[in-house]
Amino acid sequence: MNHRLQTVNPTVKAVAVLCCVVMLSFIYNPYTPALFYIIIVAGVITAGRIPLKKWLLFTIPFFILAFGCLWTAAVFGNVPTTAGNLLFRLGPISVNSDNAALGVSIGFRILCFSALSMMFIFTTDPILFMLSLIQQCKLPPKLAYGIIAGFRFLPLLKDEIRIIRQAHRIRGAVTASGLKGKLSAFTRYTIPLLAGAIRKAERTAIAMESKGFTGSRNRTYYRSVTVRGGDWFFFLLVLLLFSASYAVSLFFL
Repeated sequence: MNHRLQTVNPTVKAVAVLCCVVMLSFIYNPYTPALFYIIIVAGVITAGRIPLKKWLLFTIPFFILAFGCLWTAAVFGNVPTTAGNLLFRLGPISVNSDNAALGVSIGFRILCFSALSMMFIFTTDPILFMLSLIQQCKLPPKLAYGIIAGFRFLPLLKDEIRIIRQAHRIRGAVTASGLKGKLSAFTRYTIPLLAGAIRKAERTAIAMESKGFTGSRNRTYYRSVTVRGGDWFFFLLVLLLFSASYAVSLFFL
């Protein structure tokens, strides 16, 4: 069963994410991105039905990056430390409130960017996204279907690498240890993979041409992607929640 976020038009969802990213880029107070991040996480877990364990697992690298940016901005900030803004001193390192606020703002901004990106990735079908770009954004069908075909080939590459490795082992081609051995194995795997990809691309091009695909925009679609009222409601709701986060943060400034 599809959940609410999964049914939103992919293009509308992408535009909403892009608008939030642009607006967050011009906000430097720490409260707005912090409040908006809480809203994003709560909305994705409830409306998108994303498992909390999966969300936390993918968030760990961004937490590390956010903490690194927070620490760097707090310790090496441009605002000089005085008796009035000093938070704490750790040996030769002094952290003041102005630099710490900037670091928290940058850290939560990174978390917001990552949360918006993961929301889009976890709740969007890539095929529907490309079809939406064709039908709503007038993306050239040749480019879009080429990307879709390449996306379909990715799982096949894993199977081909496995087959090539087994074939090399049968013939006694043992991969040596160390950097030189890995480079040699990379060369042995790359050429067969490239040859196989070229053959698949030729067969795909012939199949598309035989089915009457010319790349023209004047065509019908097996799967029609439309923009409904619920999609516009999602777009306005995201902007409203962001505006509410900014309005609430004004009381803390």
